[in-house]
Amino acid sequence: MPDAAARVRAPSSALLNITAVAIGLAGLGLGAAGAWLAVLGGSWYYLVAGFGLIVAAVLLPRGSGAGLWAYAAVVAFTLVWALWEVGFDWWPLAARGDVFFVLGVFLLTPWVARALGRRSAAGVAPARGFLGVVLLAFLAAAVFSWTRDATRVEGAMPVAAAPANAAPAPPKDDWTAYGGNGMGQRYSALDQITPANVGELQEAWHFRTGDVRGQSGDPEETTFEVTPLKIGERLFLCTPHQSVVALNATTGQQLWRYTPEIRRPLALQHLTCRGLSYDPGRAVRPAPASPSPTPAASGDCDAKLFMPTADGRVIALNPESGRPCTRFGGGTGQIDLWKNMPNVKPGSYYSTSPVVVTRSLVIVGGTVLDNVSTKETSGVIRAFDIDTGALVWNWDSGNPDDTAPIAADRTYTANSPNSWSISSVDEALGLVYVPTGNQPPDQWGGKRSEGAERYSSSVVALDLATGRVRWSFQTVHHDLWDYDVPSQPSLVDLRIGNETVPALVQPTKQGELFVLDRRDGKPVTKVHERPAPQGPAAGDHTSLTQPVSELSFDPPALTPADMWGGTVFDQLACRIAFHRLRYEGRYTPPSTEGSLIYPGNFGVFNWGGVAVDPVRQMAFTTPASLAFVSKLIPRSDDTSLYVQGKNRPNDSLPALNENFGAPFAVQLRAFTSVFGLPCQAPPWGHVAGADLRTGRVVWKHRNGTVRDSSPLPLPFAMGVPSLGGPMMTAGGVAFLSGTLDYYLRAYDVANGKELWRARLPAGGQATPMSYRGSDGRQYVVVAVGGHGSLGTRTGDHVIAYALPRR
Repeated sequence: MPDAAARVRAPSSALLNITAVAIGLAGLGLGAAGAWLAVLGGSWYYLVAGFGLIVAAVLLPRGSGAGLWAYAAVVAFTLVWALWEVGFDWWPLAARGDVFFVLGVFLLTPWVARALGRRSAAGVAPARGFLGVVLLAFLAAAVFSWTRDATRVEGAMPVAAAPANAAPAPPKDDWTAYGGNGMGQRYSALDQITPANVGELQEAWHFRTGDVRGQSGDPEETTFEVTPLKIGERLFLCTPHQSVVALNATTGQQLWRYTPEIRRPLALQHLTCRGLSYDPGRAVRPAPASPSPTPAASGDCDAKLFMPTADGRVIALNPESGRPCTRFGGGTGQIDLWKNMPNVKPGSYYSTSPVVVTRSLVIVGGTVLDNVSTKETSGVIRAFDIDTGALVWNWDSGNPDDTAPIAADRTYTANSPNSWSISSVDEALGLVYVPTGNQPPDQWGGKRSEGAERYSSSVVALDLATGRVRWSFQTVHHDLWDYDVPSQPSLVDLRIGNETVPALVQPTKQGELFVLDRRDGKPVTKVHERPAPQGPAAGDHTSLTQPVSELSFDPPALTPADMWGGTVFDQLACRIAFHRLRYEGRYTPPSTEGSLIYPGNFGVFNWGGVAVDPVRQMAFTTPASLAFVSKLIPRSDDTSLYVQGKNRPNDSLPALNENFGAPFAVQLRAFTSVFGLPCQAPPWGHVAGADLRTGRVVWKHRNGTVRDSSPLPLPFAMGVPSLGGPMMTAGGVAFLSGTLDYYLRAYDVANGKELWRARLPAGGQATPMSYRGSDGRQYVVVAVGGHGSLGTRTGDHVIAYALPRR
């Protein structure tokens, strides 16, 4: 019969053997993959560490201290190497050491100690002591780095005041356009909510629209991105499936609902409605400086709401009743945006963003499918008479000088750059500012037209009276990265020296804030042309230089040390992937071997844009940084599916990224590890304040947690991207709901400090807005419905917050 000591030693020895096997397998994996990385020109650390683990695995079952010494040496080597590569930066440090630390702690447990013999056994006690010291050093480095953020910028926004002759401030009580007003500032002149009292905000009302994604025919990117309008005592909003709803702005009670009959199929790539547009009517709006090109009609409603629909129409509605204004559009209450369009394919074109409204015009752009074919419809910009819906002018980048209304028997230029985002307007200067996209396909431009080369990925200032180009500024030359201009230009008058400059602030996907004189497009903040990587795919070319603003959130170029993962193993896999991809910094051309595109086409900034305070002369921004992979797939014909595959999901876009008619299809994906984590180290999202007068980033903080995007609801403040813009108020508080975790947050605009947060029932990928209710309180309202392609929780919520009644 075995004695008691033998019975204890038996399971302890088995446990030690199992531990040794686990360490050996880890060593084999690290060693083999590390050898591959070394061959690719990467770090030799993994090969050396893998060899050390194998040695430890061989020695541990022998029961001497040699195995512990070997393992402790690997941990010490890892700590020194990690600190040399990334310093005291918690998340990169954790990815390099977490597995080693856990195994090391396990090796110090009593169960393993029994198997290794008594503490006095030769070599065991000193080895255990050394391993303990190394693990404590690792723990100390981790604790020291926990609150550190190498990307953080601390500062306080200097006190400023709007120039005396600046444009009038937006109305305090209402929110009359998507960006607050036609200037796109996303700024409320209300000051009731301040940094001192914002912590008292509470839910005032909660409305459910009844519209959720997942209906038959919905594309993946079905999103609730609306920013409501507030006019008088009413709140107006639209839903993803095209309903228009009017609410009492103070109580949230529904007043009316209008749901147009939408022609199927719906949009094939995106299904959303970012907002409505409002015309106060001739009884309220000032008379135009010159007569309208088309005589006004006496419609059945004077004030109007304009709703762009997913089947390519714009409908005019009576704000009082929700009924169509039947005399608009020749008696139909609508205009058909497919009129005179080439390559008509239902669902492939519509206006995802609200139209621009001026004293006499409705100006409309639209989204054209990306990366489907070279025979898409036109990206033409059109202006219609605000009362009749008659076409007044059209700007077609393929025929830019002929802006007179097109003849009935002609069509606009096919496949031309479109404007899917939101435009801004300065009626005093007589200009509308249009952000443009690219000519499809995005990643290969060997056959782009002269007009596309000139006007794609640009801000184009069009004359309100004629539609002719007054000036244009290109943010990317020969764009091969889907860096179309995604955001509404924000217009603000800046005090520069002793001069008041009417400025335009244009955020871009690549991270620039171009600050331009909106009279002529000349840079206010300096812009430099910098050399760009060369060597495009066959039949294409690249620009020798690209424009870079001195006010930029362009993230630093990635290095192998920036690769990341949940463990050392997927971090190593990301390093191998990094070395196998083509990467020469920003503007690395797409390639057949696969190119790393950073920042990716998600953008440092996207359609949410920035918020601009005309008094403080600052911008509140939400820069994100995510890398993508772009791989060109040679095509041999114009019909085969090269990237979709035969088993594509039902109702998916039939040819997304196939690029029929081009020599290459394209595979696009986020640069992630095998566990779905970004291969680049966090943070991936920030909030930042920029002084627009000096072009200086004053403060910058990582923002958001992974609570709602990780398998376990852990509220780690890693800094996550946001989709949906910020809003600022005269009270010195900014609001943002678009982060990947489900919160509405409030910040002190002076220093970026988070002041308050409210938990949301779904993803809040929309831009908040603010207004004064009939009870005198300032309200903050946000749409909460999630985003299909981001995977945030779906919903149909509209939630209002206010300070308690006094």
